[in-house]
Amino acid sequence: MNTPSSASPAAGCLRIPPALEAAVAERIARYPQPRGAALMVLHALQDHFGFLSNEAIEWAAARLGVQPMQVLELATFYPMFRQEPPGRFHFKICRTLSCALAGSLALHARLCDRLGLDPASHGPQTTADGRFTVELVECLASCHTAPVLFCNQTFCEKATPEQVDRMIEECRSAPPEADGS
Repeated sequence: MNTPSSASPAAGCLRIPPALEAAVAERIARYPQPRGAALMVLHALQDHFGFLSNEAIEWAAARLGVQPMQVLELATFYPMFRQEPPGRFHFKICRTLSCALAGSLALHARLCDRLGLDPASHGPQTTADGRFTVELVECLASCHTAPVLFCNQTFCEKATPEQVDRMIEECRSAPPEADGS
């Protein structure tokens, strides 16, 4: 298939590493029609970049042989895709039945209150300084230890308000990353 290089004008300033480009090509090759790989391509791009920029959407569309709007429709329909970069510390709080009954919505409200975010919002929210993102998500597959949440790769079971407070303080006291965040 003839596809534009990662430096084409359609890709804007997006730089796709060769390994990612190869992984995307391999995913596309699994399907009889390239567009069938759209969700897998979006997952690969988001896993690499942390979110789906307009340039990533355009790049994916070029690889899939579809219009960017068709890819954008998928990216905005499915809640697991983000169009904005998440904060350095990304809290995901389960909102499904077991966790909700065990207090996850109160944990979400506490996180939002402590971080200056709107506890009534159910979409992802990021603090003004870009350090924290808080969002309610569907099942985190640990109903027997509800309520549960993730902060980046740290999984917290039977979470309490005090644990949430400690997690926030640990994040706040973490040394800055090399990029200054």
